[in-house]
Amino acid sequence: MNPGIKRFIGLFVGALRDLAPIILVIAFFQIIVLQQPFPNLDKVIPGLFLVVMGLAFFIQGLEMGLFPLGESMANAFARKGSVIAILAFAFALGFGTTIAEPALIAVAAEAAEIAAKGGQIPLNAEAQSTYANQLRIVVALSVGSAIVLGVFRILKGWPIQYFIIGGYVLVIIITKFAPPEIVGIAYDSGGVTTSTVTVPLVTALGVGLSSTIRGRNPMIDGFGLIAFASLTPMIFVLLFGMVM
Repeated sequence: MNPGIKRFIGLFVGALRDLAPIILVIAFFQIIVLQQPFPNLDKVIPGLFLVVMGLAFFIQGLEMGLFPLGESMANAFARKGSVIAILAFAFALGFGTTIAEPALIAVAAEAAEIAAKGGQIPLNAEAQSTYANQLRIVVALSVGSAIVLGVFRILKGWPIQYFIIGGYVLVIIITKFAPPEIVGIAYDSGGVTTSTVTVPLVTALGVGLSSTIRGRNPMIDGFGLIAFASLTPMIFVLLFGMVM
């Protein structure tokens, strides 16, 4: 058998194994708890098959393209020795992947619609679009800033736990002063930033950078950038709510 085909079959089986707990939970509650048959089973099964296929293709694409690309660019920037260039690339990577994140677009649009119905912004399409775009830009700026901070931490070798603990303490403090309407949006914005494109590229950047710099451990120093990317949007959106 062709090694490539054999490798993809392994990825397909692995993706099916990873999705099995979700499938079992849904089946249990649908059949045992709700005691109802699955609706549109003729569409659910092919759709589930496509999901597993898509996940397998996605993982293979990460291994073939995104991870090597991120690591090679990190190595190139590290060899170049320009801190400004590395930090600029880190910000552009975080901002660019986040501003185009579909989950963030959907959450921002929903938040704008609810804000309009609640009277926080004018009840018209233009105001809602402006609010949603502002929210997306704020979150994208926060992720870009987070990746810059994470890369700078790798360059300096600072322990990550102090930043994470301090960041969540700051979130708790700001929450006390932020409008209640923005708190839920702020907390959810941290989750939508961990997208299927941002996570692999940012992780590859951290691992590649820490592998290149002498005295850095890829396992200890290379990971953790996503923690910053999930934390800073909460801070930025809370401040955005206080300002707006």
